[in-house]
Amino acid sequence: MSDEITVHPVPWLAAPIGTGRLVLRESEARDRAAFVDLFASPEVYRYLGGARPRDELEREMPEVPGRRPGVFVVEFGGVMIGVIMLDRRAAERPGHVRPEAGESELSYLLLPAAWGNGYAAEACAAALDWCADARPGEPVVLCTQSANTRSMRLAAKLGFTEVDRFEEFGAEQWFGVWSPVTPSG
Repeated sequence: MSDEITVHPVPWLAAPIGTGRLVLRESEARDRAAFVDLFASPEVYRYLGGARPRDELEREMPEVPGRRPGVFVVEFGGVMIGVIMLDRRAAERPGHVRPEAGESELSYLLLPAAWGNGYAAEACAAALDWCADARPGEPVVLCTQSANTRSMRLAAKLGFTEVDRFEEFGAEQWFGVWSPVTPSG
């Protein structure tokens, strides 16, 4: 028997995921302007290396941005307010909880107008619940600059536990893991 882990494709959303106030769904062409706003926002990219120039984004953004498994558009009142991503963490990056790497990594971006309303916590919790069903038993990791105190508070609220801190991208990074809770009976 091989020690290699085979990553099986995960079925993508059969239907949008509804929460109390939000809908998590696949990207659509109508979301393009919000994606440009998100990636061009200096506030959103403060801890992510800086925003991209709006004119560059307008030229390069596909008609339907973010249309791939693992990307959830976060919608409130019929309008995109952000995006949640569950991607495989690259093996060459620091921060892993499994020797073979490739854990699911949660990341999220919300437009500044949506900040402070609990939308990130609500959307991330729904995405984590989906991941726990789609990838049973698989840990999920989250990495953020330790200077990003809002993101670290959200990680704690979602149940992430600190595993490591390391230097990457010229700043100290906080690295945590979330494991689905299985009720004991």
